Amino acid sequence: MDDTRSDTRSSAERIRVLFVCLGNICRSPLAEGVFLHLAESAGVADRFEVDSAGTGDWHVGERPDPRAAAVAQRYGVELPSVARQVSPADFQRFDYIVAMDRENLWNLERMAREKRGRPSRAKIHLLRDDDPDRAAGDDRHDVPDPYYGGASGFDQVYQMVHRSAAVLLRRLLAESSAP
Repeated sequence: MDDTRSDTRSSAERIRVLFVCLGNICRSPLAEGVFLHLAESAGVADRFEVDSAGTGDWHVGERPDPRAAAVAQRYGVELPSVARQVSPADFQRFDYIVAMDRENLWNLERMAREKRGRPSRAKIHLLRDDDPDRAAGDDRHDVPDPYYGGASGFDQVYQMVHRSAAVLLRRLLAESSAP
């Protein structure tokens, strides 16, 4: 995590958000970049510490997939991440851990239960829980993995991530200002 992305608040005062997918080169870097972009556009980036990770270790140390970087660049979004794997410390460091799909959500919940010591302080949920285009009763909670598809899958994922991240940002700001 590059602390230069947030400049005026101490780390203890920031809302810490971790976005998680399987390999940390497609969906979660897009979510991290979009969320940061939206926070910067709203003038509230200093209120957040944002990172992304994967539940798997296949791509540790790699930059985002070129197709994810290309779609982000088209929308003026920077993807600052370098792939890493979720660590046990993340469950204490972050306030929110946001999974891209149910499989990763289940893995995160399992990891939180198996963690020794203090219980997880992070609230774990799905990104699309905040998607306003997901109708009530809609069971499509997942941001689909575009890795094995073409560039159009990355466009679709970007749109889902953008919609959901915008609502997530508003919700976290409202929750943090509530008494």
